[in-house]
Formats: sequence, structure tokens, C-alpha cells
Amino acid sequence: MKLSKKWLSDFVDINSGEKEFADAMTMSGSKVEGWEKEGSGLAGIVVGHIESVERIENSQRLSLCIADVGTAEPLGIVTGAANVKAGDYVPVALDGSTIYSGKRITAGMIRGVFSGGMLCSLAELGLSINDFPYACEDGIFILGEDCVCQPGLDIHEAIGLNDTVFEFEITSNRPDCLSVAGLAREAAATFRIPMKEPLPRFDSNDENVDDYIKIIVSDKEKCARYVGAVVKNVSIEPSPRWMRERLRASGVRPINNIVDITNYVMLEYGQPMHAFDIRTIEGGMIDVRTARQGEKITLLDGSEKTLDTDILVIADAVKPIAVAGIMGGEFSSIAPDTSVVVFESACFNAASVRNTSKKIGVRTESSSRFEKGLSACGCLAAEYRALELINILCAGEVVGQVADIGRFCDGEATVPFDPDWTNRFIGINLDAGEQAEILRRIGFTVEGGQVKVPHYRGDIEGLEDIAEEVARFYGFEKIPNRPLAGIADGRLTPLQHFEKLICGTLLACGLNEVQTYSFISPKAYDKIALATDSPLRDSVVIINPLGEDTSVMRTTALPSMLDVVARNLNFKNDEASFFELATVYYPLGFDRLPQEKQRLVLGMYGPQNDFYALKGVVEAVMKAAGIRQYEISPADDNPSYHPGRCAKLTLSGKLLACFGEVHPAVLTRCSIEQRVCCADIDFDALFANRNLNKAYQPLPKYPAAERDLALICDKNTPSAVLADAIQAAAGPLLESIRLFDVYEGAQLPQGKKSLAYHLILRCQDRTLNDEETDVIIQKIIAELGRINVLLR
Repeated sequence: MKLSKKWLSDFVDINSGEKEFADAMTMSGSKVEGWEKEGSGLAGIVVGHIESVERIENSQRLSLCIADVGTAEPLGIVTGAANVKAGDYVPVALDGSTIYSGKRITAGMIRGVFSGGMLCSLAELGLSINDFPYACEDGIFILGEDCVCQPGLDIHEAIGLNDTVFEFEITSNRPDCLSVAGLAREAAATFRIPMKEPLPRFDSNDENVDDYIKIIVSDKEKCARYVGAVVKNVSIEPSPRWMRERLRASGVRPINNIVDITNYVMLEYGQPMHAFDIRTIEGGMIDVRTARQGEKITLLDGSEKTLDTDILVIADAVKPIAVAGIMGGEFSSIAPDTSVVVFESACFNAASVRNTSKKIGVRTESSSRFEKGLSACGCLAAEYRALELINILCAGEVVGQVADIGRFCDGEATVPFDPDWTNRFIGINLDAGEQAEILRRIGFTVEGGQVKVPHYRGDIEGLEDIAEEVARFYGFEKIPNRPLAGIADGRLTPLQHFEKLICGTLLACGLNEVQTYSFISPKAYDKIALATDSPLRDSVVIINPLGEDTSVMRTTALPSMLDVVARNLNFKNDEASFFELATVYYPLGFDRLPQEKQRLVLGMYGPQNDFYALKGVVEAVMKAAGIRQYEISPADDNPSYHPGRCAKLTLSGKLLACFGEVHPAVLTRCSIEQRVCCADIDFDALFANRNLNKAYQPLPKYPAAERDLALICDKNTPSAVLADAIQAAAGPLLESIRLFDVYEGAQLPQGKKSLAYHLILRCQDRTLNDEETDVIIQKIIAELGRINVLLR
């Protein structure tokens, strides 16, 4: 919304500078995006009085003009324009001046004649024939009677280029601010100054409007109010300069006095208007109705539109003459010989105008206001203002009184007035009197514990809106900064800390984190060989899936991990390892949300990523969680894994994880042609059994005794059995035990294997000597012998 400072001064007296005004308006809620002084690109251009014009010898069209520019001596200026004569007042760009295009004018010789400057056209001043209709569009601009013709006077003062135009950003909930009067109300409240609101008055004759036109509103749902007035003996002329200047400053092109009045009232009051040539209205009637299917109308912009029954139109007895709230028809427009006009001021339904605008692809200044929702109370005042301007411009004779059809004005809305609630909501301490005074400044009425809302403030609905108005004009910058009460400081939950710990551990082990969709295909369960009666096949079904591949919510994340492996193999990644902290979903019935659980899924493949590499990662996870007393044993009951290369990890007899090589048949169904190792860990159980308390333990004072034992046992004997026996025999003196070699070959008896362990023995109060260490080793060998394990 562009606002002329001159126009604003009709309503409020603003004495502040541009920046102070813009800052204050912005802080009170009416954001000023910028401002510009009219003619700011012009410099050094003055009024010149042409004293004589002489043709330059040996030139067909150049002339030397002698002009009085307010200096001691007249100035000679060479021009090629043919419309300049002695006695004219013209704009003169002096030596060193700047014209609208940014070009700098300098004095110099032209055809051997010195020219001290340049005579300017409208275009060189940034103007057009619409700004000064009497001017010559292609020649030099000859100043008319509406200009100040004083030699040497700055051109800004002479032709009225001395206004400041502010650009406001108006939000969609404030259509009242799409007007000079609306912004004047905001300015008056912001600067605590009175607002001048003169009531429009007009003179009319004693005739009856009904003798000229009959108005019918057939669709009262889409047209709440329709006000019409007739003006006869109309004289179509250019508008006076003051009106053209204000329209130009607001970004509207002046056309003629009648059309300009409708645009002027729209900009001043925010109420769109339209004018019809009564000669084009057939049957002597206006009917506000919905269009008939297939009706057509040619709009003022020349475009033809086909209408339907959802579109509201202004029609005569035969045809549509305007699309309501958007644009008039070309046929009914104001012509140079128009003598009788009908002025329209109406309130059209916001949704109807918005839908019609989208449907026909036309958006105008009128539609942009109607679609935000205007009050029916503003129609009559706008009509009166238009008729007042008819009187001021002597543009015609007003016929009788206006015709006013429909709902005149709803009662004022009321909202409770609760100063204490407002103070708590905003965080300030204003007494009821101060709050009431702020509300009165913006047109509200406070009485009896209620706030009466003016008709033009349709955005005010509740206590929060009242509080916002108080805050705006109290000053947002005055509200103290306080932290919100009752809000906890931001921090990670224990679960989030644990997730970061485990993910960091896996990243340190060289794995890459992935994230996959929670939606999978039911066929994925077949791929991983789930039993037909497995409870994991009971999935949450998506009602409206994107496709079969995303039709159920997963109960296991193994298929997703195998998809990641297959995709990376297709990308020729020969070796990789991944992990995902995945959510799985178990249905609890149609009337309940599914149960969500977290699983930690690992996947790896490549020459270095075998079963033992995966086992090491799983053990690293357990160590990071602080879980020590767990058992790892063979598992052959999981159909997704290789029966001889799969293990389960249990804690207090409960399954915590399953890991190993994926079954070759599963890999084939997943289009994977090499070994893949995966692990599926119950992350919720891992979190529940975590032990992150670290007790202080001083560094050992005495050296350790280290020994290596190579043992022969049955091929099917788990390493954990030997480790447990060694631990039991050595007792507390065994600080650590580590399996570092596994051997199966021809040097061993058939069905046997060799396991090599590295033992660290330490005593906390003395140094173990060789004899004591040998005694412990012999006890270990004896214990191992009882389970048929021999020293190699």
C-alpha cells in the first residue's frame, strides 16, 4: 500500500521526519518497507520563461531559445522541439543537472551555438500524459495554469513533485489499512494526535433515483449491501492536478474525472467503487445476481470471460455489465460523451470474490480488498464521498438521494475487557485506565466491562486480539524480556544420551549410520524366511499406501538393512558396514495406536567383515552400555541366519541380540551374491539394563604376569566354555583373558580344534613370582582337563 504524505495530512498533522515516522509506524504494527521522495532522481531543473525563439542557420530543425531561468542574464538553449514559442514556461535542465534517466546534462556547443542546458519533455521528468493531459507527449513540456510559473523556481515545487510516498506492508487480516483513512487512524494512535474525520456532504436536486435506475439484489448471500447513486449532466474532463498527483503517488494512473473519483475514494476510504454509463444499462435496472451458465462478458482490460453459476455479476435486464468486486465490463465503461453515470458502492462476499478472481484469472485493486473481507458499514460513506467530489470538481449534478439496498450495518461486536488477563498475557503492568485509553485511541469503545469493536476491525475476536492492540500501542520495545515461566531448560533425556553413546561407539568402530523407511512390503517377510505363523508377520497395515512396497509398517528392520547392503553392492562398493537405530511397530488392535520399539540393526560385508568382526562390534556395544555378565551361545532356530554361523546373546536368560551370517537362501532372494553378516539387538532392553556408573579404580602398583595357553578341545566346544573354566580356576587373580587364535588343521586329531588364549594375572598387594604363577596355570590346566580340554 502506497501512502502519500500530503494525502495523509488531510487526516492527521504529522510533524516528524520520514525515518522517525516510518520507525514509529513499524513498531506499532504497520510495517513501512521504505519511502521515496517524488522526483528524487531530478536535480538542477528549474522553470524557464522563453523570451524568444530563433532558427539556427544551416539547420533544418534546431532553434535557439533565450530563456529567463532566474539568473542575472538570460540563458541560451538549443532545442529541436517544434512546440516551443516565446512566452512559454518550460522545465530547463541547467549545466550539471540530472534528468529522470540519470543522465547528467552539461553545457556545450551545438552546431556552433552555445547551449547552456536542455529543455525537458515529460518523459525526461519521469512523467507521462496521464499526469498532465494537456501536455504534448512528444515535445517539450509546456507548463499550464495548474503549475507555478516562476522563472528559476525548482521544478519540484513548480509542478508538485514535492510529496513523500511511503510503502506499507499490509497483512491480510487488516483490509482497513488498505486506505489513507485506515493508516491515518494508525498514525493518530501511534503519535497520540487527534484525527480529522470530516463527514462527506454533497448537494443534490429533488429528483428521484428510481426514475433513472431500479436496483435489485437477487443474491443477498453474496451481496450484503448495494448503494447506488445517479449523477447527470456529467462533463468528462481530466481531473485537477491535486487529484492526479495523489493518484500517481499511490501508483494509480489518472484517466478522467469520473473514473478517478472511484479510484480516489477506494484509496482514501478503502471501499472499492465503480461507475457505469447509464446509456448502456438495458431495461433501466441493475440486478446483482449470479451469472447464468455460459454467459460471457468482455472486461475493461479487453479480455472475454465465460461465466458460470458460481460467479456474482452486476447485470442489466439482458446481460452482465460487471463481474462483482473485480472489474467492470468494457461495454458499460465511461466514454468521452457520457452524460449520466451510476456510482456503485457495495459489499460483496469475500469468499465469492476470491473464488471468482481465481476462476477467471483476474486480480485487481478492488478484488484484493473485497477478498480480505470488508464491512457493509463503509459503503454509504464511500458513496457520499464520491458525490462530494462530484460537487468539488463541478463534474455533474447529483440526482436526489442514494439508493441503499440490503443489510445496512451489523451491530458492533463486543469482547470482554479484562485488564488483569491482558497484563498477564503480555507481561506488563498497565492499569485499566491506561489500557482503555489505548483502545479508545484506535476507535474502540470501553464501557461496562466490554470493548465495542468498530465495524472496520473484523480481525478482533477475543481477549488475545485486545491484548495485541494494547501491546502494539504501549510499545513492543517496552515489554521486558523474561523467560517463559514453567518451561524447563533444554537438555537431552537419558535415552537420548544413551543413543548418542551407542551411535558414537559404532561410528568409532567404523560403521556408517543409515536411516530407512518404516514402511515395507509384506513380501519382505518372505525374503527373510519368516515362518508363516510368526507373530512378526502381524503388521500395521497402511490404509492408503503409496504402493505395495510401502503398504505395512515393519516389525523387523532386517529387510531394510539387507536392502541397504544390496543397493551398495549395486553401486560397486566392495566392502561396507552399517548400523541403524530403527523403530519397529507392533499392532495392538484397531482402536489403539501401535506399540513402538527400537531395534539396533548392524550389517556388514566384505573380506574383512566376517562373523568374528561382527561379534567384536556387538561386544563393543555391550561394553559401552556397561553390561558385563552376558552369555553368547550358538543359535540355530532363526531361519534368517546361517544355522552353523549364528549366535545369540542373552542376559539373565533373556534374549538381547541375535547375530551371525545371513542365510544363503535369504541372500539369494535379496539379490546378494556374497556373505553378509547382520545383528539385531533389542535396544530398549539394552537401555533398560545399562550400567554407566563408573567406580574409581587406581592404577595397579605391581606388575602383571602374562601367559599364553594353546588348548585342544572338541570342534563343537564353544570358546566361552573354556573361558569360564579358566576364570573359575584362576579366581580373582585373573585380570583379563583374550582369545587370540583359532586353528583347525591336519596337525590336530580329527574333530578337534586349537584355541589360544592370552592371560594377564595380577595381585593387588604384591608382585606374583614365577612359582605362584605356575601354580595358578596348573590349576587352570587341571580344571580344563575335567572338561576334556588338553594343553597343546
